[in-house]
Amino acid sequence: MKTILIVLAVAVAGILAYATTRPDTFRVERTTTIQAPPEKIIPFLEDFHQWPAWSPFEKLDPAMKRTLSGPEKGKGAVYEWDGNRKAGSGRMEVLQVVPGSKVSIQLEFTKPFESKNLAEFDLANNGGATRVTWSMSGPQTYITKLMCVFVSMDKMIGPDFETGLANLKAAAEK
Repeated sequence: MKTILIVLAVAVAGILAYATTRPDTFRVERTTTIQAPPEKIIPFLEDFHQWPAWSPFEKLDPAMKRTLSGPEKGKGAVYEWDGNRKAGSGRMEVLQVVPGSKVSIQLEFTKPFESKNLAEFDLANNGGATRVTWSMSGPQTYITKLMCVFVSMDKMIGPDFETGLANLKAAAEK
């Protein structure tokens, strides 16, 4: 029994030590090509009123409380939400819109855990189509590093980005 406890303690200590070696930041991104010009896609991104048409996070809690404030769209537009355990709660604010090429959003989660990240949509005109890359990056606290020893941010968030981009493609190509 004593040997088992020692092995278990060493294993836990090893995992805790390994977590300290993980990167201090993370980045998750996905890309798709949409058969529409950037000018048709940007409104879906810079205007939070448009997000229900494509965002996979909108469906996590049908009873989620949403508050929109600031300008109708573009820099300074704010979206706050408070939802169930899956949706959590937080705030997004459009930081920058570069016409035809980029939308940057400050993303702050308050539940289930606190974090501040940067979400970006980069658009590249490719003839009649647009290459859209959705990324999220931010700092990794020790707790996040420890969690990512077992589950990567890419595997947690990446599938949602893929769904969101597929929804955005369908909405923009209508």
